[in-house]
Amino acid sequence: MKKCFMLMLVVTLFLFTGNTFAATKIKLGVVTKPGSAQNIVAEKFKELVEQRSNKKFEVKLYHSASLGNETEILQQVQMNTIQMAIVTGGPFDTFDPITRVVNYPFLFKDNAQADEILDGPLGNQILKSLESSGFKGLSFSENGFRNLTNSKRPVKSPDDIKGLKVRVMASAIHKAIWNALGANPTPMPWPIYTELEQKVIDGQENPLWVMEVYKFYEIQKYMSLTRHVYSYHIDVASLKWWETLDKSDQDMIQKAMYEAAVYQRADNRSKNADRLKLLKAKGMQVVENPDVAAFRAKVADLKDMDLYQDPKVKDLLLKIMEAVK
Repeated sequence: MKKCFMLMLVVTLFLFTGNTFAATKIKLGVVTKPGSAQNIVAEKFKELVEQRSNKKFEVKLYHSASLGNETEILQQVQMNTIQMAIVTGGPFDTFDPITRVVNYPFLFKDNAQADEILDGPLGNQILKSLESSGFKGLSFSENGFRNLTNSKRPVKSPDDIKGLKVRVMASAIHKAIWNALGANPTPMPWPIYTELEQKVIDGQENPLWVMEVYKFYEIQKYMSLTRHVYSYHIDVASLKWWETLDKSDQDMIQKAMYEAAVYQRADNRSKNADRLKLLKAKGMQVVENPDVAAFRAKVADLKDMDLYQDPKVKDLLLKIMEAVK
């Protein structure tokens, strides 16, 4: 009888502790495939959180658009269907127009300037503003500076862009940029390899890692290092979920995501020289010094468009422009 009682006690304790210490699952969505910039952030974040929480949290990554496109992923974060996401800055502007500021063309001259702004008080204004749309903004990671590729011709100046059908993100400012440059901007969800291969679109614009990882050198002959937009990710959590966490867990997750973002930025930048060599070796014809002044002149008036007339958006844009002079 005593042995039976002890056995029941052990089983009860096992079940109790098993339920008590079951890991809290964090679903994290990205639209890209393993090896991509967003995935590198996500994987580093998973490593740090699971290690630092002693497996209190378990991060489940959903990649390769398995949860839908980036807008659909953000909608799921809002509803707390998934808890976190790493999403390119462009699609956020349908949720909060303040995110258009960083997508303003030729805003930052280099990586150091981008880091100074986004990791500082001005960047924090963007992260804080996202709370009104149901997101907890945690940090900024990156795609990097965007460059134009196409299958038609070398692009040295805006005159060479006229009529090109260029895929853009679902972003009002990205569409406005390419309209101003004379292209035919075509919003299209990711991925786009088939559309490029079948000539549904002539070109696209993305950082160097995209050309490498998605093998665009197979279907895009020409690239111009326009560096027209610094393309960032916003690393976010569901505000509904975030507010259920205790302060210590919030601090740990916040710090882990920032460290993952910094790690990914450094990793991305360290590989760009070799990426450019690879793309040339694969046969891409690269215009390394396009007429950037002419490109700037074409988009100089975008700050006066309706896109930037929301007072908080205009105010932040002008503050950043002043800070990066």
